[in-house]
Amino acid sequence: MARKPNYSFEKRQKELARQAKKEEKKQRKQSGEPVAEEGDTQESEQA
Repeated sequence: MARKPNYSFEKRQKELARQAKKEEKKQRKQSGEPVAEEGDTQESEQA
């Protein structure tokens, strides 16, 4: 019999990853570096 997936663990991991990304973005903003979103590349701006 297959084990039941632990959705609360997956949710917590996703939440931690999101929080870490948010903190990293905050640190970059404070240091004065331009923040690039996913999908925003200079190649797409030149096209």
